[in-house]
Amino acid sequence: MAALVLGAICQAGDKTPWLAAILADRFRSPALVIAAAGVALAGNYALGVVAASWIAPLLTPEARQLLLALALVLAGLSTTLRSRTPDRLSGWRLGAVATSVLGLAIMIVGDRMQFIVLGLAARSELPWLAAVGGTLGALAVVAPAAVIGERRWLALPQPAIRIASALVLVVTGVIAGLNAVRLL
Repeated sequence: MAALVLGAICQAGDKTPWLAAILADRFRSPALVIAAAGVALAGNYALGVVAASWIAPLLTPEARQLLLALALVLAGLSTTLRSRTPDRLSGWRLGAVATSVLGLAIMIVGDRMQFIVLGLAARSELPWLAAVGGTLGALAVVAPAAVIGERRWLALPQPAIRIASALVLVVTGVIAGLNAVRLL
């Protein structure tokens, strides 16, 4: 559940839904772009789980909690940065499916939610659920963006969405960090 909620919060202030809206307008196929986003998100978040499986055995439970806290705080701080327009991939001539999957996957590699998935998976008994929850949460934001298109997506109060997302992530990260060091 945490991954699902955090996936939605992280994507609300990210460029991935914006690119999905651009691609859906370009290819006139929101369903295809949503499916491509699902593949790209699941693949990238699975990489976070794989990394967690390597790192988790080396960490104490408190260190795992601190890793998650760090991921949340850094995600919150990076959410406050103004988003530049994503590359429209207009020069890509790979077709709708390949352009959507590859374009979105490249954008998602190393994003804030991938690091949060790593932190959640490192402290979970069922680490793959972090990738599943993160993917579903992210799709809960990406899908509507693809359906409404770029013009209506940008008409939403983007700065307010980024600030609210940042506050939730930073406060949650600080609380998790204080819990990890037993100060709360």
